[in-house]
Amino acid sequence: MDLTRFVERATPLRVLNVLVSQNGELIGKYDWEGDIRRNAYSASKSFTSAAVGIAQKEGLLSIDEKLVDAFKEDLPDIVSPELEAATVRDLLTMSLGQEHPHLMGEQRPHYPETDWVKLSLSLPFTSMPGETFLYNNVGPYLAGILVQRRAGQSLTAYLEPRLFTPLGIRHTVWEEDPLGCTFGAGGLFICTEELHRFGQLYLQEGNWNGKQLIPAEWVRESLSIQGAANPHNPYGYGYLFWGGPEGTFRADGKYCQLSIICRDKNAVISMMSECRDEGTLMKAIFEEIWPQL
Repeated sequence: MDLTRFVERATPLRVLNVLVSQNGELIGKYDWEGDIRRNAYSASKSFTSAAVGIAQKEGLLSIDEKLVDAFKEDLPDIVSPELEAATVRDLLTMSLGQEHPHLMGEQRPHYPETDWVKLSLSLPFTSMPGETFLYNNVGPYLAGILVQRRAGQSLTAYLEPRLFTPLGIRHTVWEEDPLGCTFGAGGLFICTEELHRFGQLYLQEGNWNGKQLIPAEWVRESLSIQGAANPHNPYGYGYLFWGGPEGTFRADGKYCQLSIICRDKNAVISMMSECRDEGTLMKAIFEEIWPQL
């Protein structure tokens, strides 16, 4: 693959590393800087989605569970009809129904509360779950908390033997909440190659070297449009994965930490960046890389 034109367009956008694989083989690679572990930001959410799928397969939880049952001890004094109706599935689709996004990066250092589970469940709702898309860290955070509580260990420890070690992701760090629980909505530190292998795992419907790490049906559901229509993204949203052009879905973190799963081309495109213009970068990807697949 000739990445010359993509490199020219991506350089001013501050892309740091790019990898392209097709049919299981690496066909394109360019490093502007060394491939070190960086904050994957919201691409971390897709790892939390994987954890939920694995935990459901192991019988630790069900995505049909009501939040009022899953978090009985953390509910506000008055439970709204919207909260009463919410399920674990609603945590994964960005359609929980709350009024404003919370637990976002610029908010987290400044909350006086230390119990973010109770805080999250006390926030007001303005619509029934599933009706309105609102990008909100509350959902993936609570989903990660539920896995941790049912498994009796941190999200990192839970995923280590089930996902990280098989993918060759050695022990890493993940942001924690004030009580020391893994923050499943962001803050996982990985390098581009590690993110790329995760994308390849999803392209292979959860199978890695002959072992089914994530249930195939869960992968298919995750990479399908779920929940409410998203007025900001016509390609929809899955279970903590973004839909994209040409039937793609992707793990997507702030400043363009991306692993784009291209099922129609049997390919994965991954990169880590310091890019503030994702629209321009996506245009370059689909004009310079996609046609060569």
